Amino acid sequence: MAVDALDAKILGLLLEQPRTSVREYARVLGVARGTVQARLDRLERDGVITAYGPRLSPAALGHPVLAFVHIEVTQGHLEEVAGALAEVPQILEAFSTTGGGDLLARVAARDAAHLEDVIQRLVSLPGVVRTRTEVALRERVPHRMLPLVETVGGGPAGAAGG
Repeated sequence: MAVDALDAKILGLLLEQPRTSVREYARVLGVARGTVQARLDRLERDGVITAYGPRLSPAALGHPVLAFVHIEVTQGHLEEVAGALAEVPQILEAFSTTGGGDLLARVAARDAAHLEDVIQRLVSLPGVVRTRTEVALRERVPHRMLPLVETVGGGPAGAAGG
């Protein structure tokens, strides 16, 4: 599914002003409210928009330690381990990867001792061979989507060859 320039403008507004109404997006863009709503519906249906809601700070929720845990899994147990990771509340997200491990998990913890407890829980899961942990010192580029949206929509970043 191709994202055209109007889609990119709608997505940009949604990212920059997520609490604004569809009517206001339409006014800003100079298009009918029905056009904006139809585009949003299609973008949701096509899986471009995957969720709505606030981004929360793990640190503000009492979990200021952020770590990335590489998890090596016994062959044939990837799905089982991934399912078990979903049961650990401190796992913010996990990905299948290539390289030094089979899974990469982003973990939030209260402190170093709590992180160790979470890692010990992971190591004890059936199918986990070993883990390797890297603690994040400081976020340098926060999670973002707007620059990517601009490249696919033909906006400023796309026009510059970004």
